[in-house]
Amino acid sequence: MPHYTAIVTLLAIAWYFFLATRVAGARGRFNVKLPATSGHPDFDRIFRVHQNTLEWMPTFLVPLWLCAIYWSDIAAAAVGLAWIIGRVVYFAGYSKATEKRLPGFLIQTSACLLLFLGAAAGIVMRLAGFSSF
Repeated sequence: MPHYTAIVTLLAIAWYFFLATRVAGARGRFNVKLPATSGHPDFDRIFRVHQNTLEWMPTFLVPLWLCAIYWSDIAAAAVGLAWIIGRVVYFAGYSKATEKRLPGFLIQTSACLLLFLGAAAGIVMRLAGFSSF
């Protein structure tokens, strides 16, 4: 059972919830009334971090769990933590300026790629009969 991956999944969802609270706070701070999704550049950047995180969740969660099941729970969880760190760096940078979003984006994209490769390798190894993974 991939216990470490389950913990990382909950941390990722907690991070996403935290971002939702940042959007709600920014709505009040910058007077962006519902249902508007833009209005003030500072609000727009915070809103985009939240939305971009949602856009990446399937690309992160599916390979995370496949990697945990077919390769290694600990490896998947470690790379999953790197994804969360990348999202934190992305938020910290993008909240200040659009051009500061790239370091976090590269970290989280690399983590997703590693999870995808780990999942694919694990599946191929299992299909080839290497059950020790």
